[in-house]
Amino acid sequence: MERDKELLTTGQAAVVLGCSRQHVTDLCRSGRLPFRTIGTHRRIARSDLERFAAGSAHVVPEDIVRQRLRSLWLHRAVAGRLAADPDGVLAIALANLERARTIHPRSRPWIDAWTAILDDPEQVMERLTAPDPRADELRQNTPFAGVLDHTERARILAAFAGWWRATHAS
Repeated sequence: MERDKELLTTGQAAVVLGCSRQHVTDLCRSGRLPFRTIGTHRRIARSDLERFAAGSAHVVPEDIVRQRLRSLWLHRAVAGRLAADPDGVLAIALANLERARTIHPRSRPWIDAWTAILDDPEQVMERLTAPDPRADELRQNTPFAGVLDHTERARILAAFAGWWRATHAS
């Protein structure tokens, strides 16, 4: 297939842009990123994606930065739990991945990526706490739901919100 006619899924486009799949969907809905509908699925021409990426000069909107940092804060707490109880935390992740495998078949690339490293707590810790785009994408597809209880998660989110307001006040 010619490069300019190659169609990508929103997930593949997200990997290229270094953002979440939901952000790509939002870009399509807003009209900022051209797409085609095939059946019920959005497909983005690689040439359109490359044009969009070049035009945006990889400027990441502040709300995306905030979302990425918020996720990073939550996953740092998960990393703390992993350090204290590797077997328990990894068991939760494995169970979540098995459930996701049947419920969300289109998430397979991320399910496979997490599955590939779950036997090595050090690699998992790296993905939970690394600030790079690939780690951001993996955290957007986290298998660690349920590791933090509701109260702890709410405390972390409140602390993050306070820090964000204090450091980003106009």
